[in-house]
Amino acid sequence: MVVFEPSINENMKSINNLSDQELLMRVSEQDETAFRILYNRYYNKVYTYAMRIFKNETQAEEVVQEVMLKLWKFGDKLSQIQNLDAYLKVSSKNKALDLFRRQEHLRHAESELSMDWKGYHNETEEQILLNETRQILKNAIDQLPEQQRTVYLLCHQDGLKYQQAADKLNLSPETVKFYMKLALRSLRSYLTNHTDVVSLIIIFKLF
Repeated sequence: MVVFEPSINENMKSINNLSDQELLMRVSEQDETAFRILYNRYYNKVYTYAMRIFKNETQAEEVVQEVMLKLWKFGDKLSQIQNLDAYLKVSSKNKALDLFRRQEHLRHAESELSMDWKGYHNETEEQILLNETRQILKNAIDQLPEQQRTVYLLCHQDGLKYQQAADKLNLSPETVKFYMKLALRSLRSYLTNHTDVVSLIIIFKLF
């Protein structure tokens, strides 16, 4: 599963005492340091709340990633959040329930497909479906911001390690990892909204 792994450096320490509202203002300007501080500040609360629903560490962790990514992508709308603690609680509940419904739906779909396709094999149709899903994935990659797309292609398709990609792009390994995680999460979101269940299952297995 894709996860954020915030780290603490000297710059983070210098602004760690800022209020939630001050940090949100910085996050709205794509300040990664401010985002990482908020992530560290609220990680345990979001994780604990999700665990109450799922009783599963992996699923609770995924809720954390979904909630925090939404916060990162909220942009200038972050100024509308007056109480971050309350906002994250509601967002965590909604994401947890959404994830629960989505997983149940996919499990049901996979079960139905297994039954429908049992004893049936058509290589031509399977190849057509595979080609179509690969094209959808290519379209999703093309939609990524340039930096995320570059990192994704280097690390996921070319097989470079984060350090190798960082050297090539003149970035820190941590920044490369961060862009990679944003890219993967954006791809999954795009694919979920632009494919049917059959294609979605195949694409997720291609990752």
